[in-house]
Amino acid sequence: MSVVLVINSGSSSLKYSLIDVARERELAGGLIERIGQESSPISHTVRQTESADAATTMLDATFREERTVPDHDAAFRVMLDQFAARGPSLDDHPPVAVGHRVVHGGARFFAPTLIDADVERQIEELEVLAPLHNPANLAGIVAARAVFGDVPHVAVFDTAFHQTLPPAAYTYAIDAELAARHRVRRYGFHGTSHQFVSEAAAAYLGRDLAELRQLVFHLGNGASVTAIDGGRSVETSMGLTPLEGLVMGTRSGDIDPAALVHLSRRAGYSIDDLDALLNTRSGLKGLADRSDMRDILAGREAGEEAATLAFDVYIHRLRAYAGAYIAQLGGVDVISFTAGVGENAAPVRAAAMATLGFAGVEIDVERNEARERGIRRISTDASRVTVLVVPTNEELQIARQTAALL
Repeated sequence: MSVVLVINSGSSSLKYSLIDVARERELAGGLIERIGQESSPISHTVRQTESADAATTMLDATFREERTVPDHDAAFRVMLDQFAARGPSLDDHPPVAVGHRVVHGGARFFAPTLIDADVERQIEELEVLAPLHNPANLAGIVAARAVFGDVPHVAVFDTAFHQTLPPAAYTYAIDAELAARHRVRRYGFHGTSHQFVSEAAAAYLGRDLAELRQLVFHLGNGASVTAIDGGRSVETSMGLTPLEGLVMGTRSGDIDPAALVHLSRRAGYSIDDLDALLNTRSGLKGLADRSDMRDILAGREAGEEAATLAFDVYIHRLRAYAGAYIAQLGGVDVISFTAGVGENAAPVRAAAMATLGFAGVEIDVERNEARERGIRRISTDASRVTVLVVPTNEELQIARQTAALL
């Protein structure tokens, strides 16, 4: 059995998954939240199989508890305790490698990378481009290497899939020398998810990835869309940081930069004030004081003006990007929705696609509203463009890339 432990370390959380790569099956996974706070919720899920009538049914056993978890080193000890107490035993399923999600790889890292002290140093240097993410990713790497020092560790970067962006797509129209000196360009994010979904869509359709023009909408609390031509990212909505692009849960997405100058001059906002405004008090949260799309949909259903406007702004941005990216691709063959909102919010999918009839998109209402799990088609049989819901699996993609590198 070829088992990879996948680690996604956030600023106050640790998500982990133990994956049998050969069978592409998760054996167990868990989440430790609110690290450094008074009490940390811990969940650990063991995947089990039961065979009956030649069919295999997945039975999940989930265990929950709360502890004080002061830092990421302690979080890793908690993770080990969960495997020892709940299973599966890491003695019976020893990881051959540990794969780490790292958000920002800059222009340096364009493929899964074996981690050593120099790679750790470079990830630390890139903290300036992702101050909310890379420090936490690095803390997870340091803690994991201390615990699993006898196996290889591999960094898989969110930005790597977008290294195929052409210069016209990643270049900002500012002073070229200044941009080069400070590494100001579009990098793009959610790359692991966009790659997984685009490959899964091609496999589901039985089509050659190289022949498909695809749009992938990764819509969660963070949201991005990528245009993928023949399996290569050619345009994506997030930029230097994960702030640019679509309307998100608490992030503004696109905004006139002069608005920030205006707020600085007229409202006395500092750089830190503006950063907090755009990242934590904007998006759906800023428009309707709720960052969860489920709450927005409920408010809209109840006729609340703020929730209705938030939904309309959100959809307006999705349609604008869809049209622009279809133009960049010269047409589209497949459009996929993924992540929490993309996989579960039928009204969002329907509204986002409602104006794309000119491009050959035709949504089947019943298919779109059906509550089914797994990858599925939501377009009509007559639609020239296939529209899919594709559950993302970034952990599996990280495990695949880790195993492939080794």
